[in-house]
Amino acid sequence: MESEIKIGQQFEFVIHADKGFRQKAVVTQVLSNREEGLGPEVDYYIADWIEARTLSEQPKAVVFVLANDGTVYLDGEQVDIIVDHAS
Repeated sequence: MESEIKIGQQFEFVIHADKGFRQKAVVTQVLSNREEGLGPEVDYYIADWIEARTLSEQPKAVVFVLANDGTVYLDGEQVDIIVDHAS
């Protein structure tokens, strides 16, 4: 599974537990399991790792895990990523 998201692309994300509160971020890196230093057994569960920086008053680095089943996680919480393909 290849990520649609590219370096420099802006997107919004919603943490399910936050009841729809959207945050914006920009992709800084998209990494494979090997680039993250993980072994081949991880390929059964994780497709990609997206490193990003939030676009808030206090920007912070965040890492999203894209699971092979299409689910996305941030710090163990399920999130939705909303990408504007028009930009």
